[in-house]
Amino acid sequence: MLKSKTFVKKTRSGRVMKIVREHYLRDDIWCGSEACDECKQESTVLQQEACIESNLCSYPHYLIPDTNVVLHQIDVLGDPVIRNVIILQTVLQEVRHRSAPVYKRLKDIMHEKEKHFYTFTNEHHRETFIEREPGESANDRNDRAIRVAARWYSQHLKTPKSSTDGLKVVLLTNDQGNKQKAEDSGLLVYKCEEYIKSLIANPDLMDRLALSSDDKNEITSSKVLFPEHLPLSRIQTGIKSGSFLQGTFRASRDNYLEATVFVQGEGEDSTEVLIQGLQDLNRAVHQDVVAVQLLPRNQWVAPSSVVLQDEGTAKDDDIEEEEEEKVLRISAHEAARKPTGKVVGIIKRNWRPFCGMLNVSQIKESTRHLFTPADRRIPRIRIETRQASTLAGQRIMVAIDGWPKDSRYPNGHFVRSLGSAGEKDTEEEVLLLEHDVPHQAFSQAVLSFLPKMPWAITPEDMVRREDLRHLTVCSVDPPGCTDIDDALHCRDLENGNLEVGVHIADVSHFIRPGNALDKEAASRGTTVYLCGKRIDMVPELLSSNLCSLRSNVERLTFSCIWEMNHKAEILKTRFTKSVINSKASLTYAEAQMRIDDATKNDSITKSLRGLNKLAKILKRQRIEKGALTLSSMEVRFHMDSETHDPIDLQTKELMETNSMVEEFMLLANISVAQKIYDEFAECALLRKHPPPPPSNYDILLKAAKSKDVEIHTDSAKALADSLDVARVDGFPYFNTLLRILATRCMMQAVYFCSGMDSDFHHYGLASPIYTHFTSPIRRYADIIVHRLLAAAIGADSTYPDLMDKHKQSALCINLNYRHKMAQYAQRASVSFHTQLFFKNRGIVNEEGFVLFVRKNAIIVLIPKFGLEGTVFFDTKDKTAPNLVFDEEGPTLNVEQHTFHIFDKVKVTISLDDSNIQHQKIRMALIDPVIPGVSVPAPDIEPQAKKPKLD
Repeated sequence: MLKSKTFVKKTRSGRVMKIVREHYLRDDIWCGSEACDECKQESTVLQQEACIESNLCSYPHYLIPDTNVVLHQIDVLGDPVIRNVIILQTVLQEVRHRSAPVYKRLKDIMHEKEKHFYTFTNEHHRETFIEREPGESANDRNDRAIRVAARWYSQHLKTPKSSTDGLKVVLLTNDQGNKQKAEDSGLLVYKCEEYIKSLIANPDLMDRLALSSDDKNEITSSKVLFPEHLPLSRIQTGIKSGSFLQGTFRASRDNYLEATVFVQGEGEDSTEVLIQGLQDLNRAVHQDVVAVQLLPRNQWVAPSSVVLQDEGTAKDDDIEEEEEEKVLRISAHEAARKPTGKVVGIIKRNWRPFCGMLNVSQIKESTRHLFTPADRRIPRIRIETRQASTLAGQRIMVAIDGWPKDSRYPNGHFVRSLGSAGEKDTEEEVLLLEHDVPHQAFSQAVLSFLPKMPWAITPEDMVRREDLRHLTVCSVDPPGCTDIDDALHCRDLENGNLEVGVHIADVSHFIRPGNALDKEAASRGTTVYLCGKRIDMVPELLSSNLCSLRSNVERLTFSCIWEMNHKAEILKTRFTKSVINSKASLTYAEAQMRIDDATKNDSITKSLRGLNKLAKILKRQRIEKGALTLSSMEVRFHMDSETHDPIDLQTKELMETNSMVEEFMLLANISVAQKIYDEFAECALLRKHPPPPPSNYDILLKAAKSKDVEIHTDSAKALADSLDVARVDGFPYFNTLLRILATRCMMQAVYFCSGMDSDFHHYGLASPIYTHFTSPIRRYADIIVHRLLAAAIGADSTYPDLMDKHKQSALCINLNYRHKMAQYAQRASVSFHTQLFFKNRGIVNEEGFVLFVRKNAIIVLIPKFGLEGTVFFDTKDKTAPNLVFDEEGPTLNVEQHTFHIFDKVKVTISLDDSNIQHQKIRMALIDPVIPGVSVPAPDIEPQAKKPKLD
């Protein structure tokens, strides 16, 4: 049966268009219940024995939640107890439009077979489709559609042909009007909370209930603490007229009464508005999109240097002005003041479930407790739970439900427990969740697109490929690497030149555009490497097997092959899809030993020597052009084979072979970038590294000046050259320290689409154009680059999204976000394992260098461990020494001693685990000896003699 839907739509130019859409109604949409004999369905989802212990519904029943129940109670619906649920098409469509995260979670739940969630296409069923009546709102029409579908199910399951035997349908809604209408038409209907309370065998489900707006009023006091948020219409008018600014709210990690709102201007311009004090922060949470109003200039303030954590017992809801707020109001001289404002409304909440720990209430029998998030930028959250004694000492997840204007804290609900705090698995899970790293197992839908095993290269695969199996190709990687992306070869040509090839795993052969596997890889964006664990971007069958260029197996590759002369000048470049058979999978150390061993003259070693020779020339040429050689501390943990706890911690050593591989990867990336840009000027996916603003270099210049060394920063080449000659007699580590500081001054490199930007330059590499081509197993950007290159050489066809610069640009935003979060997660993992290491080691004495000087502390780098820590001079338990900070130096005078950047010090290192959620590495000064400040060196069991640091 064909119906037509008519609606009007406003175009960009302001004209009104009438749109008529055909809408098909069908008779062959089945109910999905195994209790039904009437529907001619091949498979069913809803069980006949749909039993759940409830003192409201003692009979078998199916649940039909309305849209608001799904939107607000997704944590309850996701619980294993809740099964046999009918999700109506009306509800699914509304959820999709209103909340992408909830829609994704609902889809994931629907894919779990044991949950028995069934989607019923009520909008296309002849008996459940309804037209919108004149004067009826879209919302009311949808509520009516849900009631009509619920009635149809009730009657359908009562038919003589159905062996349902008392099977009923229960509608769940929190809308009083909808509930009343459903009851009037004879439907079985309950409020979500009523129904969950009735599940006698599962009382803990009550904790997962999100508070409804009626409940929120009960929990708070009558006193209004915060200004009312303005409605969206007022906010939009204010933004248009310029009286309000729209920006992203960024809470401070160190001071819970302070935040900045980042306002994006035209092009690259952006401003930051400072917000101070509870009233002006006005219930905004980190990462919310807010509207701010600037205060008059005479009320502008300077950022506070006070560290304030919201700790201890719950603050009262009716305190006038906090004592702590008064601490903020320090008089600042005019220059330090920043544009200051107040939050007047929330445009978009960016709440997610937060990890943290419960502060159990001191009041006996209380069910209301405060939850402290692991992320210090998130406020504490008030939740109701009856299992506080069980949850104490555990890491848990909590979601915010709302923040009424008369409550000091937001209200939320318990989502799930993650395990005991401090345990390795629990902390790893927290780390992944807090950095938004997708780490769930790959779904069946994704795995279904993997090749069937056993897999082999077919004659069809060979048609468009060059057969390079005869070449002496080998790979060089870190020890234990199983996801081998790249392999190399070098051989002499008859004309006296050299042929060099970089062969990259052909991942895009296995991952086709737009399928579930491709979408999952695009969403993950990158593989995340934690200490002792890898979270793959693509399933293991590809990452460690079919795409991994292991030795002595045939693998599909994408090759970049150059003809070079002995001066490493490129004479010809070609790209081809190929097949290789790697002759050896070597570690950096093994490759280095082959190169250095004069007795070895086999073809693999000759190839490596040729590559190494050219790489040295390429590196010299790159550095002459102004490429930077920076330094950052990378550490390697040695794990206990049984407990997997770190037993040793060392900084990684880099060899010549590391540099050899890097040079050819850089060259391949640059060659490919040029090729895809020449072919697709509008939609090439490239990578750029913006130059840092001059002010970023202040600390580097001051540090160098303190040792009478001059650094020039007007260009990358000037910086590289001056770093090369920066030396201090008797202080060989000085140059490395300077390069570590220079690294901190840099901007983040980012992916972008060539059609949306005009500045392609890569500052650090001193290259006019750059991309990522060489690691498609672990980076999604490289897969897109492979597809572009394949299209450019006619080895594969394009597809619309690949040629759409707006889609490419949106993809780049996600990739940049995922890469940044992966980096933070990796650092957090190193930090956690460092804490474990010192927990097992006790107190350690080490030599280090002052990296930064602060008002009340010095930040010390311990080269042996690649570890940074802070030595505070104004601890709570001691009388503060006489401190004088000079910003110009920067220097810090502690009693009679002056600290400069790069001073050599000796410290004790230990783990402070007094706050289980925020454990810290503590450092205390041993040398120089400052009476009343430094500590005596503790006696430590003698260990093997360590090389002395200069």
